[in-house]
Amino acid sequence: MRVLLSADWVVGFHKGDHALIPGGEVVFSGPTIEFVGRNFQGKVDRRIDYGRALIGPGFIDLDALGDLDTEVLTFDNGPWRNLGRVWTEDALRRGPQEAYSPEEELFKYRYAFTQLIRNGITTAMPITSMLYRAWAESYDEMAGVAAIAVEMGIRAYLGPCYMSGLTYQRADGSLAQHWDEAKGMAGLDDAARFIADFEGRAQGRIRAFLAPDRIETQMPRVLERTAALQRESGVPMRLHCCQSVYEFETVLSLRGHTPLGWLESLGLLTERAILPHGIYISGHPQVSAKGDADMKRLVTSGATVAHCPVVFGRDGEALSSFASYLAAGVRFGMGTDTHPADMVENIRLGRMLSRLMTPDCPATAADFYRAATLGGADALGRSDLGRLAPGARADIAVFDLSGFHLGQVLDPIKAMALAGTGRDFCASFIDGREVMADFQVIGSDPAELTRAADRQILKARAIHADRAPGRPAPEHIFRPAFPILS
Repeated sequence: MRVLLSADWVVGFHKGDHALIPGGEVVFSGPTIEFVGRNFQGKVDRRIDYGRALIGPGFIDLDALGDLDTEVLTFDNGPWRNLGRVWTEDALRRGPQEAYSPEEELFKYRYAFTQLIRNGITTAMPITSMLYRAWAESYDEMAGVAAIAVEMGIRAYLGPCYMSGLTYQRADGSLAQHWDEAKGMAGLDDAARFIADFEGRAQGRIRAFLAPDRIETQMPRVLERTAALQRESGVPMRLHCCQSVYEFETVLSLRGHTPLGWLESLGLLTERAILPHGIYISGHPQVSAKGDADMKRLVTSGATVAHCPVVFGRDGEALSSFASYLAAGVRFGMGTDTHPADMVENIRLGRMLSRLMTPDCPATAADFYRAATLGGADALGRSDLGRLAPGARADIAVFDLSGFHLGQVLDPIKAMALAGTGRDFCASFIDGREVMADFQVIGSDPAELTRAADRQILKARAIHADRAPGRPAPEHIFRPAFPILS
């Protein structure tokens, strides 16, 4: 079936970069784009004119929340150490426990994938918090996630998260590391099995990646074996890295290297490495290692920083800065990381923060849009994603420009970045399959998803309180913005 989409604007691909086509058309047959331009002369089976809209490539989310909105619990509730956001020594001694049932673990992915599609994201590399787990993820769980992704049609890079340690809080409030190499190795075995069984499933919409948890929770042998498996399989590896001062100084003390230096020594700092969030590197004023060695490592390795400005901006932290890293030659993709799964908001806030951090080195809306599309595709080694061009996959997102809140649309990318939100996406196609139409994810029931998520989040709230110092009642640490009158 050949489908023709048209709108006031199309983001085409011309001479290696995006280009705007007024009154453009996109034609695809099955999963593949055939034509991008104007005045297609061939026969088509279906035509859809979106009018005052922008047809563009779907966003690629390299750090996509695969979870419920747990930040609703901690938002404006004080220091994170008081909220059970890290294990206490007492909780560790009592033993790990799961917050959710296996069915609830899968539900959170269904909920999250619906949010991602709704916000114009067509390729997702999901992340969930290990705080609510007895330890980490399993092969069986990730197999269930793959089935949900296939059903919903999202293009997903999946792999069970594994770790060989965790950070906990001592009774005196200091932080320390608890290690369990055997669990890390078992998790890595699950990851290898998942790669063997799922890489390329569903006509290539399901791909595998290696998902070691944050760098300070990894032991050397586990990462050494990760490097060997990555070389053997060729799949990407994502590792949360350089995201806190504690992480940086802990790795430096334990391993004798900065986090990036350690990855380099292990053979993991390569063009197949995706690193959220890349903020605290050598030379940052808050870390002990001086100089620009880490910046040089990022540039020469070809690793991709997955930039997620909203989740850090909420706590007053920012990359220093997107524009300066970009000017140095660092490769960038984008991630949403937190709720809402709004890449448009990350583009807008990312641009603002970059200009605040380095006013003399401005970043543009185009830089961020490019990172959210072409940058993500490059990180995944996919020249067939992140662009609308003949031969590329038909992963298409339609951004509605008719909303009064958008004001005057002289340039659709700038209008999106100035006043748009992810909720302005009205339609999406993934591999040519229509997954959203008229602002509704096909096959989803938002009201029922919301009711189920509201019930489930109470379990997350309870486990927060159980792991907080002194095990207070939930209402003592999760306070409303204003008093609730009886």
